[in-house]
Amino acid sequence: MTLTLDLPPNLESSLFQAANQQSLTVEEFVIQMLTSAFMQKERQKKAVSLLESWLSDADIEEQKTTGAYLIEALDQDRLSDRLLFPDEMKGKSW
Repeated sequence: MTLTLDLPPNLESSLFQAANQQSLTVEEFVIQMLTSAFMQKERQKKAVSLLESWLSDADIEEQKTTGAYLIEALDQDRLSDRLLFPDEMKGKSW
């Protein structure tokens, strides 16, 4: 496909400089940038789908149990007597 764009002079200059820095023609550089942008978008979609599947598949009770265990383990493994997760702050700060 052939695409013709009217670029502002400053953008055109930046495009030429970036292509030269990578020893590419402007066309090669633009194709590389577009490919990278589309691939990143696709990776983001896959990551979001994976996270959503984890959330929908997860057992809520298991999450609560794991969270409670994590809070207890973090509070036990402290050099200070001050708790990271004091009972009186439950529901207010976490």
